[in-house]
Amino acid sequence: MTVRPLHEGAELLFAGEIFCDVVFAGVEAPEVGAEVYAEAFTITAGGVANRAVAAARAGATTMVLSRLGDDPLGEYVHALLDGEPGLDTRLLERVRGHQSPVTVSLTTADDRSFITYQERLGQLHVPDELGPVHATHVGVAHELPEWVGPLRSRGTTVVGGVGWDHTGDWSPDVLDRLAEVDVFVPNDAEAMRYTRTDDAVAAAKALAEKVPLAVVTRGPRGVVAVDSATGQVVEVETPPVAVVDPTGAGDVFVATFMASGLRDWDLRTRLRFAALSATLSVTGLGGAASAPRPADLRGFVERHRPEGDWSFLDAEPEPAAS
Repeated sequence: MTVRPLHEGAELLFAGEIFCDVVFAGVEAPEVGAEVYAEAFTITAGGVANRAVAAARAGATTMVLSRLGDDPLGEYVHALLDGEPGLDTRLLERVRGHQSPVTVSLTTADDRSFITYQERLGQLHVPDELGPVHATHVGVAHELPEWVGPLRSRGTTVVGGVGWDHTGDWSPDVLDRLAEVDVFVPNDAEAMRYTRTDDAVAAAKALAEKVPLAVVTRGPRGVVAVDSATGQVVEVETPPVAVVDPTGAGDVFVATFMASGLRDWDLRTRLRFAALSATLSVTGLGGAASAPRPADLRGFVERHRPEGDWSFLDAEPEPAAS
């Protein structure tokens, strides 16, 4: 764990719920009364921890603002996060008598099923004494937390995300809230439904009319981004890999894209770095557990020789030592 005075802030701040993810891989949900056997198994940190761990492994000094219970699962997850170099867990509160959220994931290369138990707590609050933050991530499906505006007014880049709308409404109110963020990173299915378009590029262009930078992920088909200030459209492909577990790939993408903003890289390079990071994450189990480190990216490029110039990875620093 990296510790620095709160008044010094952090490069990246991630706030939200942390889950204990119990992952069974290579198995589909059984029929009622049936028993199935998984090919692999792990217990790892999930939820906002996916982003926090991925960002820290990408070399950014990172803080996580969340809560866990004092139950055995919470203790286990807290210990995992404490062991991550570059990740500051002092804003990770332990709540007496609270059961930490837990998700059981049944996953194949193509699909996932989840069972979750969660006891809701109140809103999270950023401490007044926290110093400068380069960037933070928030959900825009609902009203933004009260601490986002003050951070943004002090220069923090606010990156917005959104999940699948199970109501099917895809309310335009979500797009109105993009005025409160600087970057919006949905996946293609979400982006097309909110913009009422039929392809990812058109969706990204529509979103760029409401936010300075729109980045639409397309899973194994890569990513497209539109810079509203210049009108630049950038499309990046991802190398093919054997998928083990797609859980958390979107979180890894957005976190490493945010971390790449600390480097002197152009938009295409940032997208390639984040897309490769997300691609490697699906080759292992869990989101946080499989988030790659710079050495993993360089090793993949050396072994598989994907197209393009990847020399920018050679200058990418390793995370700080714990």
